Amino acid sequence: MRSPRLTYRPITSRDAARVAEYAGDWDIARMTSRIPHPYSLVEADLWIASLEADEFVRVVELNGELIGAVGYIHHDSGEAEIGYWIGKPWWGNGYATEAASALMAHCFEEAGFERLTCGHFVDNAASARVIRKLGFRPTGTGALWSVARQCTVEMILYTRGRGFWKQLLGRWRSQMR
Repeated sequence: MRSPRLTYRPITSRDAARVAEYAGDWDIARMTSRIPHPYSLVEADLWIASLEADEFVRVVELNGELIGAVGYIHHDSGEAEIGYWIGKPWWGNGYATEAASALMAHCFEEAGFERLTCGHFVDNAASARVIRKLGFRPTGTGALWSVARQCTVEMILYTRGRGFWKQLLGRWRSQMR
């Protein structure tokens, strides 16, 4: 995976310290379901070591420095649920949109998924903006346990099909000519 400003590589145990530092920030952890707060090096290392075959995770790098992560979980339905986070020092630069877009391209073009899903907690306006920019459509609401918050949080659910992706690619390619 590549994008204009960012590079992506498989996550390894060498990344645990940076993952714990950036993903463990309260402002990031509280917007996820699975990241605890505080997030120790041991917990980050255990998470990396426990990734299952149906989980695809890539480190997001800017100039060789880890700034976040993107990934998906492959569901039995043939869909993939995508997720992403960018470290707080890099917020506001469009990196989340760029990284999630690169992940979507991989999901549709390389992995062959027909449909992607995602969601955000109702109080995560930044993620809502990213998801809308990527062309996802709301499908409903739900609630999910947040390990960091230690409570169930309301969320908005989204979906996006491959057909819409092909339309966007066609438009982007014609604009680049």
